Amino acid sequence: MLIYACMRTNYLSTPVRFLNKIGPKYEKLLEKLEIKTVGDLLYHIPFRYDDYSRKVKIKDAEVGEVVSITGFLGKVTNIATPYGKKLTLAKIVDETGDLSLIWFNQHYLKTILKENKTYTVSGKITLYKNKKCIFSPEFEEGEGGVSTGRLVGIYPETAGISSKWLRSRNNDIVTGFANNKIDDFLPQEILLENSFPEIETGFKNIHFPQTVVDAENAKKRFAFEEMFLELLKVEKRKQEWKKEKNGCKILYKPHQKTINALIQSLPFKLTQSQHKALDQIMVDLQEETPMNRLLEGDVGSGKTVVSLIIAYLCYLNGYRSILMAPTEILAEQHFATFNTFITQKFDSSIKIIQKTSYKNTDLTQNFDIAIGTHALLYSETQINLLGLVVIDEQHRFGVEQRSQLLNMTAENIVPNLLAMTATPIPRTLSLTVYGDLDISVLKPHTEEGRKVQTRVAAEKEREKLYHWIKAQNCQTFIVCPFIDQSHSEDFENVKAAEKEFKELQKILPKEQMQLIHGRMKPQEKENAIAEFKAGKVRYLVSTPVVEVGIDAPEASIIVIESAERYGLASLHQLRGRVGRLGQRGYCFLLHTGSSQKSRERLKYMETVSDGMELAELDLKMRGRGDIFGTMQSGVKNFKIASVYDVELLEKVKREAEKYFGQLKKYPLLVEKIEESGKFVGQN
Repeated sequence: MLIYACMRTNYLSTPVRFLNKIGPKYEKLLEKLEIKTVGDLLYHIPFRYDDYSRKVKIKDAEVGEVVSITGFLGKVTNIATPYGKKLTLAKIVDETGDLSLIWFNQHYLKTILKENKTYTVSGKITLYKNKKCIFSPEFEEGEGGVSTGRLVGIYPETAGISSKWLRSRNNDIVTGFANNKIDDFLPQEILLENSFPEIETGFKNIHFPQTVVDAENAKKRFAFEEMFLELLKVEKRKQEWKKEKNGCKILYKPHQKTINALIQSLPFKLTQSQHKALDQIMVDLQEETPMNRLLEGDVGSGKTVVSLIIAYLCYLNGYRSILMAPTEILAEQHFATFNTFITQKFDSSIKIIQKTSYKNTDLTQNFDIAIGTHALLYSETQINLLGLVVIDEQHRFGVEQRSQLLNMTAENIVPNLLAMTATPIPRTLSLTVYGDLDISVLKPHTEEGRKVQTRVAAEKEREKLYHWIKAQNCQTFIVCPFIDQSHSEDFENVKAAEKEFKELQKILPKEQMQLIHGRMKPQEKENAIAEFKAGKVRYLVSTPVVEVGIDAPEASIIVIESAERYGLASLHQLRGRVGRLGQRGYCFLLHTGSSQKSRERLKYMETVSDGMELAELDLKMRGRGDIFGTMQSGVKNFKIASVYDVELLEKVKREAEKYFGQLKKYPLLVEKIEESGKFVGQN
């Protein structure tokens, strides 16, 4: 029976401190496992099971078998060996014989174990001094049933919280279901169609299964449930986007000739995938519901040009556009691109402004297209006729920033939203993190168009590598993870830009080098970039700002220091900065860590050129946070379901779409969605 300080209407949300045997000490320890409520404890499931279900008499126990034996506990003795080991010795006795039990460095057990009492012990039968024994057996008083004599769950643990302790607390909970009933919020139709157990049976079977099949079926139920709740929230975000305000229609047909003329004026032909993306966007823009689309494509695949054409179409329809970039460098490059291709070469009547400073944050109404950083968010003036918002590298913007952007309009309309990213989106994440966005993909460069050779180099090869680079006399990026050298042991080998800039002056000509990082004044950065692009300097030492920033098509070599600190998708973006004019390019990944596993991960870069494949690899090896970097905050990983189980995700997505329109019939499900807090992707 559980004791509570107060009555709770929702048992699963009851704080764990109201459970028996959980005081302030254990409450704090459980927080390390992200367990704060009864529900958190129940959903903290075993990652494997030890099979102690074979119950035998002592005479029938064979060496090598894993068994459970019930009998009387004999004398318990603590001894110390000549070699300094502390042993606890005991015997368990039944009507067929006796068996030695040996524990190492657990002398406290002598005060816990009760002689002449009935115990059940479980473990592997082995030989010690030619006699059968069990080393470090699991044990419990009586006939067993929680930690012995059955399939026994092994849990993720933390210091002070063992699997045995977790099993005992979950046993207290599931045996108390009669007094604290949990109503199942999954629709009965789903349970029947998938042969899922009811929620209470599922908890019993996943923590204390009678068979492996019971455990597997329970896990399938909870994996489905976890994804189902998240994807219902995706559907909720979709519907809220559609009904909150009216969108502004942007018509293409009346301006088709002008748009075609703009496309013809460009100094290059659009690719087939760019045309396809434009077609998809044009359809979105003509709907009453505002567009909510993600444009995905490698560095240099032409995302900016697509946004340029769409922004000009908005202008022709009488609406304003805003383009936001994560860095001043990228904002300046976008401004230069828009200014060159529209104002200078096509339509001088359009007013394009640039705004990157936090100062003078009032965004005047006297513009057609405004380009800047997130400083645009803090305009003190609501914008009339705002028809389009473009967010470049959208995962670098926080949830609150995106919400703020949609409150910038003066009218009762929501502007069309086009998010852009060079990070490939794996199929699994397109269903979850980006499930409320439509996605257009620009195909990457072909191997014929991009001849970039990638090689992983060791620390001992650094000096030889830089001498080779000096002999090539090519424009070269040298990328370091940090600005200053770190004093943390975790990062002691991680290269910092300022230190590396000074060190490399011993090898490379000082007058041919420049340094750029985020702490520099905008004018200093502009001067450094201009000198590099003009060929006045050959070597640009930088932080990863080049990942989403510096456009220097003539660059042929990129060296990425401490490459193990990056996800494969980020490395792929950095690699995309060289060889952009078709010249032979080189990407060197300097591995400064000691982990062979991280080196093997980097080796994929030598043979895999497809960004999507690299993103999928990173997702499996390191998880979604490493793919999206700063987007990790606010994103909850699945605890039970597998994030790359595409088959299950697609099945659950169909069910979520089906049931979302019928939620009024399932009040318990609605309540569960509302109470479950943060969820995958945008809030």
